[in-house]
Amino acid sequence: MSDSDFAALLCSRLCHDLVSPVGAINNGLEILEDETDASMREAVIDLITKSTQQAAHKLQFFRLAFGAAGGFSAQLDVREAEKALSELLAGSRIVLDWFVSVNSISKSLVKLLLNVSLLVSETLIRGGVLTIKLDAVEDGYALEIKASGDRIILQDAIKDALLGNLAPEDMEPRTAPAYLASMLVQEMGGKLVLTNSESELTVKALVKACN
Repeated sequence: MSDSDFAALLCSRLCHDLVSPVGAINNGLEILEDETDASMREAVIDLITKSTQQAAHKLQFFRLAFGAAGGFSAQLDVREAEKALSELLAGSRIVLDWFVSVNSISKSLVKLLLNVSLLVSETLIRGGVLTIKLDAVEDGYALEIKASGDRIILQDAIKDALLGNLAPEDMEPRTAPAYLASMLVQEMGGKLVLTNSESELTVKALVKACN
């Protein structure tokens, strides 16, 4: 797969996630043009406000997960990643447990953490707990991301992409973050290990320290 094709898939994924809140904002503004009932206008304004926040949170998350946040800086403050993930999950039925013992990490590791967190959180179809653990170990980092809930659904294509087993011709926007995570972990000299059941999914990686 060419770099341009993969970039297009990531852009498609980003657009897919933004369609709903941006569409709600647009619809709300159209309604306000003709709506005179005070209670209805209040409800529409509330919808626009929440949709605007949701769109902003998604953009900030994808800026870190897909983009070049931090410019030329080699390291990023992990609090940025925690804030972006926490805000992305705001309003959902997912509780975030964050156990990260380091203050700053490479941009590649931030992207790996956020992309895997995104995919793992999406398996919690009935809500649950998303647990993030990251610790410094000799010559690198140990990452563990776990979903716990009433029911876990991990699509085969996502699993194959995470493990580097999905053929390029089978790639879709929904699998692009998993493919990116697979590439990142390989670049950092590690690999992803998955264990899952109906109520729990754990993704682990041991990677080398890098800039």
